[in-house]
Amino acid sequence: MDLAERILEFMREEAYKPLTAEDLADGLNIRGKELEDFWQILDKLEATAAIIKTRYGKYGVPGLMNLVVGKFSATTKGFGFILPENQELEDVFIPPDAIGGAMHGDRVVARMHRKHMSGKAVEGEIIRVVSRANTKVVGTFEASRNFGFVLPDDRRIGRDIFISKEEFNGAKTGSKVVVEIIEWPQKQKSAEGRIIEVLGSRGDPGIEILSIIKKHNLPTEFPPEVEQAADRVKTTISDEDLLGRRDLRELNLVTIDGDDAKDLDDAVYVERLKNGRYLLNVSIADVSHYVRENTPLDNEARARGTSVYLVDRVLPMLPPRLSNGICSLNAGEDRLALSAQMEIDGRGQVVNHEIFPSVIRVKTRLTYNIVRQIVADHDEALRDKYADLVAPLEEMERLCRILRDRRMRRGAIDFDFPEIKVKLDDQGRPIAIEKRIRSIAESIIEEFMLVANETVAEHMHWLGVPSMFRVHEEPDEEKMARLNVLLSNFGQHIPKTQEIQPMALQRVLSKIAGQPEERIISTVMLRSLKQARYDAENLGHFGLAATYYTHFTSPIRRYPDLIVHRIIRETFSAGDISAKRSQKLSVMLPEIALHSSERERAAAEAERATVDLKKVEYMAQFVGQEFDGIISGVTAFGFFVEISNGIEGLVRVSSMDDDYYQYVEEQYSLIGERTSKVYRLGDNVKIIVAKVNPAERTIDYVLSIEGKPLKSVTDQADDNRRSKSGVGRSAGKAAVKAKKKPSTVARPKKPRVPKI
Repeated sequence: MDLAERILEFMREEAYKPLTAEDLADGLNIRGKELEDFWQILDKLEATAAIIKTRYGKYGVPGLMNLVVGKFSATTKGFGFILPENQELEDVFIPPDAIGGAMHGDRVVARMHRKHMSGKAVEGEIIRVVSRANTKVVGTFEASRNFGFVLPDDRRIGRDIFISKEEFNGAKTGSKVVVEIIEWPQKQKSAEGRIIEVLGSRGDPGIEILSIIKKHNLPTEFPPEVEQAADRVKTTISDEDLLGRRDLRELNLVTIDGDDAKDLDDAVYVERLKNGRYLLNVSIADVSHYVRENTPLDNEARARGTSVYLVDRVLPMLPPRLSNGICSLNAGEDRLALSAQMEIDGRGQVVNHEIFPSVIRVKTRLTYNIVRQIVADHDEALRDKYADLVAPLEEMERLCRILRDRRMRRGAIDFDFPEIKVKLDDQGRPIAIEKRIRSIAESIIEEFMLVANETVAEHMHWLGVPSMFRVHEEPDEEKMARLNVLLSNFGQHIPKTQEIQPMALQRVLSKIAGQPEERIISTVMLRSLKQARYDAENLGHFGLAATYYTHFTSPIRRYPDLIVHRIIRETFSAGDISAKRSQKLSVMLPEIALHSSERERAAAEAERATVDLKKVEYMAQFVGQEFDGIISGVTAFGFFVEISNGIEGLVRVSSMDDDYYQYVEEQYSLIGERTSKVYRLGDNVKIIVAKVNPAERTIDYVLSIEGKPLKSVTDQADDNRRSKSGVGRSAGKAAVKAKKKPSTVARPKKPRVPKI
C-alpha cells in the first residue's frame, strides 16, 4: 500500500475528526525521508479533494465532514445536481442561489444541508470548485459598441460569457465562435473570455456539427508528427513480422460488418469438431504491433481514447493509413492479428482456449445485410453466390444461439432497443430516418465478441498481471426501489434481497416481452442501471452477469483494447511481466481507465447530439402534421413523445390548456386536477409537430384531439417566443401550480443503449 492510500485509510478508519498534519504524521508513525514525501502527498490529496483542509488547518475526509465531492450537472432552469463520486450517495440538489461560481460539468465540493420537504433529495451548497470542465465554450457571439458576449450552445452552462472589445478577434454578431475562459464566474459576475476561433456564421452549412465537434473537444486533424509517424508505417508484412506467429492464412475467416464500415477489427471462423463441440476463432487486428508505447501514434491514440462516429463523418483514433489500411482486416490481404481460439461445448461453456499472435488472410468480407438474407431470409440468389459459406454461417448461427442461451441462463440482461440511423444526401441534409432492429447477423458477431472478451478477461485475471477491465457495477438500491414502484403498476416486482441480481431484472423483461408495457419498463430499467466504464480492477459486469469482462476486440477504435493487446503481447515475449513493469502498469492503468471512460462519454454525447440535430432538421418538413406516438418520458414541465420513426419531441405543459396538471413522480405521470386525466409513461397519444429548433436541437409537439391540437401550432410558437423573452409560463392558465420545493423536477433523460 502506498503512502497516499495509507493516509486515506487511516483518515477513514481511525480519524473520526479532522486532524492537523502533525497529528496525522504521528498517527501513521511517519518518520525520516518518508516525512518529506508526506507533505507533498498531503498537498496533492487536498488539491484533488480526496481530503479537505478546514479553515483551522486541519484535515478530514469529505464523507465524515458532511461534504460531497462530485460532478455538477446544471439544468437550463438555473438549478442543478451534484452526481457524487461515491456511488453509495444519492444526487444532491443545488438551488440557484447555492451554485456559487460553478459551471456545468465542473468537479466540485458541496456542503449538504438538509432533505427536501419531500424527503427524497438532499439539498446542498457548492463551496469549492476543484477542477473546471469548460475551459473552452462554443456559442454565438453578440457584439455591442464597447463589449460583446457569447451565448453558449449548451444552455446548461447558464450565464453569457462577457467579451471585452480587445478580445473579439474578428468575430461579428451572429458568428459561431470558440471562447476561452480567462476569468471564472462569481456569484454576481459572469465569466469573461476571449474569442480564440471563429467557426463561421450562424446558419452556415455544417456549422452546427462543427460546433458540436468543438464543444466536445474532438480533434479533427492529426498533428504533423503523428501523420509523419503514420507515413513511416509499412503497408506490407515482412518475413520478420511473421516470427513467432501462427499461420492462419488458410483458415476460412470472414469479416461481418456494416455496409459502410472501413476499419475492420475482427474476423471469425467456426468449425464443428468431431467431439461435437465448436471451435471458434476470433482474430483481432494486432494494432499493438504498429502502435508502440509512448510513441507519437500511441500518445495521440491515448488522448483521443476512441474513434467517434458522427452522423456525417468518422473522427478516427488512429490515422486512416492504419485504421483503414494496414490494421484493417481487409479481405484477400495478409494481416497481423491476435487470435483467441476457444473450444465451446453444447451449453456454451469455453472448455479450452488459446490466445496467440497470428497472421491471417480474410477470405470474404460480408455485411450484416448479406448474412441476414442468407441465414434468416434464405435468399436463394445470395445462397448460390456464397454457396461455400452457407454451411459455416449456419454453424455460426447455431453457436450464437448456444452462447446467448448460456448468457440468459446466468441472468444477463438483454435490452433490444432499435438503432436510429440517419441517411444524408450529398449536402449533408437528412433524407431518411431508419430504425434498425438487431438481426441474427448482428447477434452472431455480438455473441462471438462477448465470449472472446470474457475469455481474455479471465485469462488475464488468472495470469495475475495488471490489466484493463470493462466493469458494470450493481445498481443503487434506491433506484431499484423506484423501479419497483413502476413495476407494481403492471403486476411485476423485483424481489428485495441483500444484493440485486441481474437474473431478477431479466425475469421481469421475459415476463413483459411482447406486452404493451415492454418498452416503458425496459426504458425505466435501463435508466436505473449504472453506466459501464473502464477500470484497472476487475469488478465484474452486472448487465452481462459476467465475473470477468474486458474490451479486447476493437483496438483500431478503442484505446483500452489496445492496452489489453499490449499487455498480452508482453506475456508472450517474456512469459511474465517484471515487477518493475507491473508497478508501472499499476500506476498507469487507473489513469488510462478514467480518461478512456471520459472520452467514451464525450464521444457518445457528440454522436447523439449530431443524430439529434439531423432528426430536428428532418422533422422541419412535417411542422403542422399529425402523428401517432408513445409517451417516452415524463417530467414536471411536460412529457416526451416518440413517434414511429423513433424521433422524440416535447409536449409542454403550457400547451395543455384543458386543465392544471400535477407531476406525480412515482407514477411517471401528469394528472389533471379537475378532469383527473392521466398522461403516463407508455401511453399512446396523437400529436402535431408544432416547432423545430435546430440550434437547440429541440422539437415541440402539441397534443391532438380528433385531429385538432389542444393549442394551435401558432399559439405554441408564440408561447416559446414569450418564454425566451422572459415572460414565464406561470402567466398563462395552463401553468403547473408551483411547489414549495422543486424536489419533483426530474432531470429529463432519454433512453440510452448500454455499451458493453
